[in-house]
Amino acid sequence: MTSMMRQSAMPDDPRSAHRETVLNWVEQVAAFVSAEWGLAPITGRVIGWLMASDPPEQTVGDIAEAIGASRASLTTNLQLLTSIRLVRKFRKPGERTVYYQIEDDAWEKVVRQKLAAFAAFDDLVEQGLKLGWDNEAQTRRIRSAKSSISWLTEHFKQIDQG
Repeated sequence: MTSMMRQSAMPDDPRSAHRETVLNWVEQVAAFVSAEWGLAPITGRVIGWLMASDPPEQTVGDIAEAIGASRASLTTNLQLLTSIRLVRKFRKPGERTVYYQIEDDAWEKVVRQKLAAFAAFDDLVEQGLKLGWDNEAQTRRIRSAKSSISWLTEHFKQIDQG
């Protein structure tokens, strides 16, 4: 259980109000992740909870209790989040319990993975420009993609170097 959950909380206890505020924020993260990234709301709840939880390492039971999800649905979502390296799965020395935690550099990894995907797509766009199009509208759309992707990758290269 999380430390927030381990502590007994009376109805007018500030910890209860804080927990409610945190869970409301977790729901906002879930809505964002669902709307913007096309992931299931439960995935967003897991991300939100792991970002806000104290302690940062959580068991499946901790997460399930906090966000009101079944362990079965959590298993699939945690596998997804660990496969994209946003969440780390580990055991503490001498324990059999499995813990999950948002990686310290998770968001940097996500951004770098997305930039790498854009760079790969930029290569495809470059190939598309070399196909000798007769239709200016097609060429214009491909050049627009090239311009946008080039701007994005160059912008981040400058930030990375600066």
